Amino acid sequence: MTISTELGAQRLLVPSTLEKTHTVKNVSGYNANEFPGKEEQMVSVCDFLSGVGFLPKDLVQNEVSWFYGNLGIDDYYFALETVETIANHIMALYGAKILAYTRHESVLDINLERETDDATVYIHSSKPGVSQLNGPKYEKRIDEKYLDASVRTLAYRLESYRSNGTVSSSMTSQLRCYFVTKCHFVNENPTPEQETDIRQVADVTFLKKATDHTLQVYEEVMNSVLQRTGPVIEMYQVEGSREHRLVIGYRQRSTQNFFSAMSDLYHYYNLYSTRKYVEQFSNGVTIMSLYLNPVPNARGFPIEHSIHQVIKETSLIYCLPNTPLQSFFQSNQLSVQETVYGYVCWIFCQHFLNRLGSEYLALTTILDRTNPIHEEVLNKMKKRLRQETFTREYILDIISQYPELIKLLYANFATVHYVNQREATLQPTLSYQRLSTQEILTEDQLRDKIKHTTSNAHEQMVLESFLVFNKHVLKTNFYQSTKVALSFRMDPSFLPEIEYPNKVYGMFLVVGSEFRGFHVRFRDVARGGIRIIKSRNTEAYSINQRTLFDENYALAATQQRKNKDIPEGGSKGTILLDMDQQDKPRVAFEKYVDSVLDLLIIGKTPGIKETLVDRYKKPEILFFGPDEGTADYMDWASAHARRRNASFWKAFTTGKSQSLGGIPHDLFGMTTRSVHQYVLGIYRKLGLREEECTKLQTGGPDGDLGSNEIKISKDKTTAIVDGSGVLYDEEGIDREELTRLANARLMISNFNPEKLSSKGFKVLVDENNVKLPNGMVVDNGLQFRNTFHVNQLSSAMIFVPCGGRPESVDLGNVTRLLDQDGVPRFKYVVEGANLFFTQEARLRLEKNGVVIFKDASANKGGVTSSSLEVLAALAFNNEEFEEHMCVRDGKVPAFYDAYVKEVQEIIERNAALEFEALWREHKISKAPLSILSDDLSIAIVQLNEQLQHNSLWNNIELRRIVLEAAFPNLLLKQLGLETLLQRVPESYVRAIFGASLASQFVYKYGPNPSQFAFFEFMNSFTSTKN
Repeated sequence: MTISTELGAQRLLVPSTLEKTHTVKNVSGYNANEFPGKEEQMVSVCDFLSGVGFLPKDLVQNEVSWFYGNLGIDDYYFALETVETIANHIMALYGAKILAYTRHESVLDINLERETDDATVYIHSSKPGVSQLNGPKYEKRIDEKYLDASVRTLAYRLESYRSNGTVSSSMTSQLRCYFVTKCHFVNENPTPEQETDIRQVADVTFLKKATDHTLQVYEEVMNSVLQRTGPVIEMYQVEGSREHRLVIGYRQRSTQNFFSAMSDLYHYYNLYSTRKYVEQFSNGVTIMSLYLNPVPNARGFPIEHSIHQVIKETSLIYCLPNTPLQSFFQSNQLSVQETVYGYVCWIFCQHFLNRLGSEYLALTTILDRTNPIHEEVLNKMKKRLRQETFTREYILDIISQYPELIKLLYANFATVHYVNQREATLQPTLSYQRLSTQEILTEDQLRDKIKHTTSNAHEQMVLESFLVFNKHVLKTNFYQSTKVALSFRMDPSFLPEIEYPNKVYGMFLVVGSEFRGFHVRFRDVARGGIRIIKSRNTEAYSINQRTLFDENYALAATQQRKNKDIPEGGSKGTILLDMDQQDKPRVAFEKYVDSVLDLLIIGKTPGIKETLVDRYKKPEILFFGPDEGTADYMDWASAHARRRNASFWKAFTTGKSQSLGGIPHDLFGMTTRSVHQYVLGIYRKLGLREEECTKLQTGGPDGDLGSNEIKISKDKTTAIVDGSGVLYDEEGIDREELTRLANARLMISNFNPEKLSSKGFKVLVDENNVKLPNGMVVDNGLQFRNTFHVNQLSSAMIFVPCGGRPESVDLGNVTRLLDQDGVPRFKYVVEGANLFFTQEARLRLEKNGVVIFKDASANKGGVTSSSLEVLAALAFNNEEFEEHMCVRDGKVPAFYDAYVKEVQEIIERNAALEFEALWREHKISKAPLSILSDDLSIAIVQLNEQLQHNSLWNNIELRRIVLEAAFPNLLLKQLGLETLLQRVPESYVRAIFGASLASQFVYKYGPNPSQFAFFEFMNSFTSTKN
């Protein structure tokens, strides 16, 4: 046997003539299970059965002997089971044979089981190469009860054997046995050094049973898994036999139903297993071993070819082991590739099937969208049409009716994106051969086929949306062997302008076994956070799923307006956790990032990334930042990009820890510094003392924005709402106790109730029937928390949302922020949380006298910090970056300390400039601040684009003047302008030039300046610099 020493480079490749082939001698990789007390146990079983009297006494000996000697059941079974259990199984088997005899059947249906806390045994009749579609489905049960849930503190190993004999001389049925036992690790909590030593992290029983060769193979696979996000596969050909063995390693809890889905996969290719093992390790790794053979007399491809297709498609099974279309794969109606393709298109349909129709379009031309009442009618109609016309279930039902159309549509997709990896060295892969024999129709032919095959217009629309998907996929990792989730770079031109008026530049769709997600950006170089969306219950998930893309689009559009002061445009990523995967945000985030990197890294990396079809044909870089639920994952993403040799790894994520040169937003209160400037601006303009102003805040002391708002402010906070509940005190919440929670990043559930006045209360989400000091009874704590911002108790001078779901206030509930006379309960609102109010709700509040500063203006400190963090990463080489930007062992470089302070000053200066511009323009024009905010943003963004590509850039002297003012002073002093211009990409420098000039001009002259304003601005600009 030959063993690869390049752990990361040679995994998961379909073998070529340049690669070594693993071979192994025809012996088991485990020491044979031997039960020394087997003969005595047989005697005891015979005695037990004779005493029970169910079997005729003259048949007891024969039945027991056959069970022990002829069935070929592994000795592990006899070592695990009691005499009574074995006797019961023999009686059940005898009863099944009697029943089969009376029915004149030659096949038995046997299902025997015993479950305890420490060990479980399942035995069932099994035909080689056939999945269990009905009955107890033991493999699926093993997945769900034991393997999927295994972690280092409670894990289960599995041994499975196929009997080599039949249940009787006249019956053809064979048995499959499964033995599940609880793991007992040598070292449950290994150190990083011990994690790579299999003898430290393995189960005690496994170490006793495994051969030295198996330990060597497993350790190598295990260590490769520790360096990867996805699965690692090794294949061994058995000498003198057609048997092939697959060893598959992956991280615990990184997939679901994988064991049972793998059986479906190799059964599809007419293979069956004689043995199967699943081993767990205390370093978080799972290894599955499959002993595969061709089904006797089966018509199909030889195992020597089909095994490579099993290897190739294992990554698809790992990504999506169980979908609603799985039965089509299990019954051989669709291949695994066709099944997964159908599932992805099902998700695409849910989000993008055009459901509004021509009537809605006609209505939008009749109604006035600037009228809040008209806008409310349109929005309600849009939501209802989307929700009721095509439900998930309805779309799935339509797809399920037409598997033959799915085949044709998949072929249309595959002819563009499939690359035959073996064509240069070996004969084509089986999927390529299938594709070559499949009828390939053009887009017009497919439309015609769909039209004449479907029964009605709805069915036609659903299946034609598959064509829309095919046409707009620019590149995908669908055929990458090492993928951990499916990613698709989409051409967003299919998005209807009526629903998405701002043109999207780039769009990614990502689908994993725990989640679905998107990434949307409005400019080539764009910045924005990645948000994880959780759902408390099924109803919440249904709403989140339905609105996912619209929320992503709106967040990215807000980011685009928010990024007006910086070189990058706006972007945003969202990850919606599946309802039953709410405890796996980290797993989902890692898969999301890795699968997007598949499409960003150019070229081919053997074993990590293979060649893919690129219809985009331009390099792309995305910049990820922290958002809800992902602040702690930025370090991993940057390090992972570096491990994958991404040239942009230093700038890939922002908000990283200081040791990696990051400027954490929460540590330095970057977002809050912008938001609070608007709060202070209101106080300053109106002559108010902060200490005397009451405030409501959503987003508590455990969050970035909420904790820093508490620490930076001096007001009288009367209410705080966070994930744990509602904290309220009419007299003002004790600031010392609040600050304690903010410093420790604890929820308000940890607030000491003794610090509340007689009028104060704390109601948590899991509390019911709580009586408040005013006599009101809270029936449901969760509902109370969710709606407290529109509760009559939530009155204050200023409202600062620092957290909360998008559209928490819309036209449907905005009137609850007004009393019966139309007087608002808040005089001022500074929207720290993104999209907390809909635009229509903002306008309604402004009409009633509320002064409101929207998110795109107030919440821009974080993006400014991120942009300047990236600028430092681009400006310094690796050695300089390490010296000046990385905090090691608590030692903060002098440059880093000063640079953070300069970033904070720039954030506060930009916020103050925009506040003054909005206040001035509002005073002059009386236009709503919410409209003026958009007008300012749009004016800056449009002028920025123009300035980057007109003759002003070619004026070298002017360019130097602008850039010397735009670059941070510390970078200029440290490196000089010439070095910065050499190191920072020109496209980025152009964006800095345009953003600096555009923002200064618009803040000074407003969104609608006179014809001569820019001339005057440039004259004053250049004269002040000379």
